[in-house]
Amino acid sequence: MAFFVDEYQDLHDLIVAGRYSEALTLLGELDEMSREDKLDKIGSFMDVLLIHLIKRAEDPRSTRSWEVSIKNAVDMIRRTNRNRKTKKDRFGPDELREVLEEVWPQAIRRAALEVRDGRYTEEELERLVDRDAILARAMDLITPENQHD
Repeated sequence: MAFFVDEYQDLHDLIVAGRYSEALTLLGELDEMSREDKLDKIGSFMDVLLIHLIKRAEDPRSTRSWEVSIKNAVDMIRRTNRNRKTKKDRFGPDELREVLEEVWPQAIRRAALEVRDGRYTEEELERLVDRDAILARAMDLITPENQHD
């Protein structure tokens, strides 16, 4: 959270000056910035997860490296989502599903470059795979009740 240094200094200055209302407003902004940062990180790992799930859906001859990438992405999503102090998830299934849907277009675009050495266009690949099934599988992998996978 080094990128919040200026904001924390501003927060300190507001508290020292007794400007508590402004300090609380800034604290809310810091919370939102932190939240967005976590969602961005989770989204990056979801992109990797979806790319490999898309590749596996189109070509069931999954490679060991795909499986390792899927496992690593799931682990990092869970880790980033978990609050270390409270041991609770920061984001629930609805928010996680929303992020998955947001990253789907970029994942399908990137997967199209990799699947069968770029044989399919983005549109062709999207028609070949079952988007809903892939998103459901991703949710199954990343939700806490499935941590035994």
